[in-house]
Amino acid sequence: MTESAAGRRRLWLVERTYSDDEQNMVILTYATEDGARYFRKERALTSFSDVRDTTAAVEPDPANIGRVDDPDDRERYATEAERMARTHDPDDVI
Repeated sequence: MTESAAGRRRLWLVERTYSDDEQNMVILTYATEDGARYFRKERALTSFSDVRDTTAAVEPDPANIGRVDDPDDRERYATEAERMARTHDPDDVI
């Protein structure tokens, strides 16, 4: 797990899903390389702004990071976060 100078953790994009409840919403899930922590970001597919880049990694506020309790999710997130960290720079647009 990578920490920045400000003490924020770097989390890598591990999942992109479309919301069943809300039309035109995408849910981005980022996780630590060990799969133990996650951050979710919801984004409207339609927006007034043309800039909607999704980056390979984010460093969210620690208060917005949750714990992954399910062992299968933790393993899946760890595998994908490690792969993303190996193959992308944090600011790569995905």
